Amino acid sequence: MDDAWNPRISPRLSVLSRTHMEAVHRRSCEVLSGTGIRVDSLPALEIFQKTDAVRVQDRQVFLSPEIVDWALSVVPGSIQIYERTGRPAFSLGESAERKTAFGIGVTNLFYQEVQTDEIVPFLRKHMTEGVKLGHALSEFDLISTLGVPQDLPETSADFYAGLDMLAGTSKPLVLLVSNDACFEPLLDLLEYLHGDLSFKPFALPYFNPITPLVLNQGTAMKMMAAIRRGLPFVYNNYGMSGASTPITSEGSLVLLNAELLAGLVFSQLVQEGTPIILGSLPAGFDMRSMISTYSSRTMLLNLACAEMMAFYQVPHSGTSGSCNGWGPDLSAAGTLWMNHLSGCLGKVGMAPFVGGNFDSMAFSPTTVVYANDIIRQCRMFQQGLSFADLEADLEDIQATGPGGDFLYSERTFALCRQVDSGGGLWPNLSLDAWRAKDAPNADQWLRSRSEALIAGAENPEDQADLLARGEAYIRERLTGN
Repeated sequence: MDDAWNPRISPRLSVLSRTHMEAVHRRSCEVLSGTGIRVDSLPALEIFQKTDAVRVQDRQVFLSPEIVDWALSVVPGSIQIYERTGRPAFSLGESAERKTAFGIGVTNLFYQEVQTDEIVPFLRKHMTEGVKLGHALSEFDLISTLGVPQDLPETSADFYAGLDMLAGTSKPLVLLVSNDACFEPLLDLLEYLHGDLSFKPFALPYFNPITPLVLNQGTAMKMMAAIRRGLPFVYNNYGMSGASTPITSEGSLVLLNAELLAGLVFSQLVQEGTPIILGSLPAGFDMRSMISTYSSRTMLLNLACAEMMAFYQVPHSGTSGSCNGWGPDLSAAGTLWMNHLSGCLGKVGMAPFVGGNFDSMAFSPTTVVYANDIIRQCRMFQQGLSFADLEADLEDIQATGPGGDFLYSERTFALCRQVDSGGGLWPNLSLDAWRAKDAPNADQWLRSRSEALIAGAENPEDQADLLARGEAYIRERLTGN
């Protein structure tokens, strides 16, 4: 048998050659050394000034290619993420299995009702309901901050959001904190309820610089706080081509990659060996409607960014399919399918923000349920073909012979439950069966299924205890009430 023979064939999608990746890296370093970044935090500027490989002029910081190479040489190449219970959840980076980890989120201000698509302010009860749904759906690996509760004061909204996430699921968390002043007190709350967050990490803080080329004060201070506690974190930038990044995809890729390298250098200067997850959320910009857009070109950039992180051997987090959909509708479906399938076939590490419509303004649980089924099908597609048991198939063909059928084959009985029949969310109805059920509408079927899943989802056994202790902690120590 040929030594190169591999019985498993898995489909793969790639964008950049090694020559392209080397060119992007070289141009990104030219941006960092020639244009530089603006740093708005005085403590961050002081950290940059400690090395001769960085030149600081007022608030402008210029990074040499040598300091970038050093940071790439000391950053961990992989990160193991755990569930709250301590059970391994998934890994990211060079040693990870080729599986994209999906999550729901992120920081929506509104909530889209399941049956009517009515847009209402995002409330605390919606956080509880959404986390419960994400905990129950099998294809989601993590829960990101779903929204900003509008029925809570700004001084306490982040605390209750973090508490509801911690108590509502055992899955890993991605934490986005709206109020910078609440960041460290929120980590204190989670440590009070759970213990050391750096041991078997399950809660990943999430930070953004300001594009183009600004390390803002809030992000720098939160990064330093997370590093002091030994926490891995996500550092993602968000760019709109023609607005905050160049109009071309290639120029956007170079700029966004330069920003990520700058964040990487800063993290390693704060503490060498800091675990960090890097990635971009590329978008277009519609100058007629003045909103960001998502298209085949932005998905291509997402894959290219993932390949750059694989080139660097740095764990990756990318965009997730939150889109300009008006609900769980046709406009959303195209973006969801393109994002999830390309992510699974490419090198995307995490896709943590599924479920937002109207450019992540409105969280839609119905869209989450629909996306869960799309992810299921994408992962089955990603498995590819296996020729390991081809001899048994040939024996089956010979035993059946011309004109026979395989309904009563031993192979059919053994494997029929492993074969996807296209079911899952949608029932397989013949025309007659569809008519017999009074011609159900697929849209209404999805909504009814979503309601049933939300109603039937179970909470973690320790939810009530965590909520009681957490709410008492917030009242006594954080809000002073």
